[in-house]
Parts: sequence; C-alpha cells; structure tokens
Amino acid sequence: MKTNWTSLTVFLLFFVLVTAVGFVAARWRRAQDANHLDEWGLGGRGFGTVVSWFLLGGDLYTAYTFIAVPALVYGVGAAGFYAVPYTIVAWPLVFLFLPRLWSVARSKGYVTLADFARGRYGSRSVALAVAVTGIVATMPYIALQLVGIQAVLTTMHVGGSSGWSKDLPLLIAFAVLAAYTYSSGLRAPALIAFVKDTLIYIVVLVAIIYIPIRLGGYGHIFHDAATALSAKNPTTGKPRGSLVSGPSAQWTYATLALGSAMALFMYPHSATGVLAAKNRLTVRRNLAILPAYSLMLGLLLMLGFMAISAGVGKGVTGYDKNLAIPQLFQQMFPSWFAGVAFAAIGIGALVPAAIMSIAAANLFTRNIYKEFLKPSATPAQEAKVAKLVSLVVKFGALAFVLTLDQSFSVNYQLLGGIWILQTFPAIVGGLFTRWFHRWGLLAGWAIGMAYSTYETWGIPAAGKPGSHFGGNTVNIPGIGQMGYIGLIALVLNLAVAVVLTVGLRLVKSPEGVDETVPADYVADVDDTEHSEPVIAPVTT
Repeated sequence: MKTNWTSLTVFLLFFVLVTAVGFVAARWRRAQDANHLDEWGLGGRGFGTVVSWFLLGGDLYTAYTFIAVPALVYGVGAAGFYAVPYTIVAWPLVFLFLPRLWSVARSKGYVTLADFARGRYGSRSVALAVAVTGIVATMPYIALQLVGIQAVLTTMHVGGSSGWSKDLPLLIAFAVLAAYTYSSGLRAPALIAFVKDTLIYIVVLVAIIYIPIRLGGYGHIFHDAATALSAKNPTTGKPRGSLVSGPSAQWTYATLALGSAMALFMYPHSATGVLAAKNRLTVRRNLAILPAYSLMLGLLLMLGFMAISAGVGKGVTGYDKNLAIPQLFQQMFPSWFAGVAFAAIGIGALVPAAIMSIAAANLFTRNIYKEFLKPSATPAQEAKVAKLVSLVVKFGALAFVLTLDQSFSVNYQLLGGIWILQTFPAIVGGLFTRWFHRWGLLAGWAIGMAYSTYETWGIPAAGKPGSHFGGNTVNIPGIGQMGYIGLIALVLNLAVAVVLTVGLRLVKSPEGVDETVPADYVADVDDTEHSEPVIAPVTT
C-alpha cells in the first residue's frame, strides 16, 4: 500500500509542534540554577495541581494504554481487561502512601526512591538494589513506547520494508526525543503532556462513537468478537480467546491486576511525577482526580473488539497485533483524522519515554555515580551525568525493541512490573514501619528477582520455541492455578524478608541508622522549605 500523505502530513505537523514545545520548555519556569538535579530531573519541585495531573496522566497512560493492552484484547479477548481493575485498585492503594513519600522526600531532599531506601535503612546496599531494579525495569517500559511509535510509522508506511531503512524513522523519532529531554529535563514532558492528553481524549471520544456507528453498533461488534475469539486454532485445537473470562482464568486475571496495581508507583517515572509536585495537597488532589483516566482506559480497550469486528488483520498469517489499533484508525477514520489519531499515539509514547529516561538517569546519578563512583560530585556534575545517562537509557530501550519478540508488546511492561514489584517491601514497608531488617529486605529482594527472572526467561513467545520473556504467568505452587509471576515472587520475597528479620533481630545484628523522624512523613512545604537535606554516611 502507498503512503497516505494526508495522514502523514497531519502527524508530522503535530510531531513538529511537540518537538518545538519540548525545546521551549527549557525556558518555561526558568530556574535560577538549571545545573541542579532538582531542576532538570524534578522540574524544580514546583508543579501545581493542573500541571501535575497532566504530567502524571502523561506518565502513566502511555503506548501501553493505546497499543499494547488493546492489542491484547484484540488477540485474546477479555483477559486484556485486567488493566481496568488494576487502575481502580491502584488509586486508593497509593493514596495511603504517596503523600508520605512526598513529605519525607521533600524533608530530606530525596530525588529517588533509592534515596529514601538509603536514608530509611542506613544501607547503601538496599539503595543500590532499588536503583538497579528501577533502571532495569524501566528499560522494557521505554521499549514499549518505542514499539508504539514504530507501529504508527509502519501503519503509515514510513520507512523501508526491512533492515536499517525500516528502523530509520524510529531512530529519528528517538533522536528528537533524546535531544529535547537532554535540553529541558522534566519540564519538556510536563508541557507536552497538555497536548498529548488533549489529543488522546479527543480521539477516544470520537472513536467510541464514530467507529461503532460505522460497524453497525456495539451489539454487532460484540457478536463479531465472540465469534472470532471462539474459533479454534487449527494448529493447537484451542480457541483464540474469549469474550468473557472463564473460571480457569480467574486466578490469572486477579493476580495480574493486583500485582500490577502494587507495582505501578514503584516505577521510577511514577515516583518522579509525584516528587515534582509543589506540596502535599497537590499530591492528594491528583490522586483523587486521576481515576478519570481509568474511564478512558476502559473505553480504549473496547478498540480491541472493534478491530476484530472491522476485520483488521483477518486472514494475515503471523499478523503483528501491535498494528491492530493504528490500522483500525486508518481503516475507519478520514485520512486527516487518522493523522490526528496517529499523532495522539506517537506523542502518547514520547511523553512517558522522556519521563522514564529522566527517572532512570536520576537513579544512576544519585545512587550509583554519586554514591559509589564520585561522592564529591557537585550539583552541576550530577545534572550533567544525569543528562548523559538519559541518552544511554534510551539506547538500552532500543536494544529491547530490536532484539525481543514483539508479538504481545504488553509483555514489555509486565516484565518491568515483575521486577519493580520486588522493591515494594523496602519502599512501602519503609514508609510505615522500620521493622524490616536491611539484610532481610536485601535477601528477599534477591530471591524475588532470581525467581521471577528465571521463570519469565523460560517462557517462549507463542509459536516461537526457543525465545524468551514471552509471558508472565506460571502455575502457583500449592494452588494449582496459573498466576502472575510478579506476585508469586513478591510472596517469596516477603517470606524471606520476614524470616530473616526475625532471625537477625534475635542475634541483634546491626540494623543501620534511620535518618528520618516521624514528623518527616507528614511534613508539608512550609515545614521543609528552610531545612537542609541530610544524607548520613553509611558503609553497608
């Protein structure tokens, strides 16, 4: 098929617009000292309710939302709807601990979750574990954003059919992203998020009204989806999926939703969006109104059923499910509005990719470079290293895209979630109690990471024997049902941490110095603006 120049032109216009906004953001709320990690990596910790809402929305609702999960619904049906209860469960859960995290981070000058772990447990080892996990878990998540951009470019027939010519447009988009992230830091995605979220809401509202009208209504869409999903694969003899999850899928569905909810704000980019808020009330307000995005997510997932009803990919051997939603838009919308929809997906990938790379760079700079490589680093040196590392992280994400199977790109996000969930005991536990022993937490983390990596490595992608990281569920020991690997690993993690904590307390093993005090966890900006950050020396 030939390139649709109308769609491509509209897409490029929006891409140029957000690129300009990304560079202009360096002058938005200009800091007195831009060469400081608080300014480049946290936007000066001064974002109010509106900016924070768009930033967190742009941070959390990504190509995962627009490409990966609807592609899962297109591929297997109802199982993909786990994302809806997951986001519903997440908001009341994080409302309990994120205001406490913001307060202690502002009180002590923490930039990352690993900073908090170091201060709370007096352990560089626990902080290093949190930092490394955050960086590694972020790589596949950034990769998912690049897959989203690639799906749009492929649908518009931009680039060659194979080799470097196929990947060149993605590399160009990557280079632009890298450039304005380096220049503007967190201010760039915060400003672009206004454009991104506005476009997404427009496209979703139009899609859920206009596409069903063209397809004969929702009743017809559900009938077509049920028929297609129940058809048996001639090779395996099993149905493709189901319109409604059966009893055998309930454990998988529930554990996947719960584990994903618990992992959501363990990600470095999620925490970065929270720590950039100007006060504690801003955090609480945003957690109260962010569930509005969950409604949008539920509507987006319906696009998977619409793609089935529209016949997208029907009869195509080895069809790339990541193309289902872009091709649905191309097939259903007028060319000019298809360009708007493609821009929404592309920008919806660029914004979180920028925040994720910034968050990973913050972790490396504060908790590896400054902690172990150059303790005497000045704030300016920290900012410079963070900018460079943000580029390296994006290259790591590109490696994921170019080397791992993309048949279900949602596995990228779920793989990161499996890993990042293993930091939950240290972070969330630490926000409420100092009971866990640092060595118990470290051992639990190691067991959880080893088990989860081993299990996911051994799962091949469907129809591709010998491949790895192709799934996220295994048989739950002692229960006999399939469940989310991340949650199973977390149970092992907690069990080891609890047992070792009890044992280490009995032998009176040194616990490390907690540099925080109870007042830090409820402090607001007025209580902390005149205080100096405290980083106590530790040797573990």
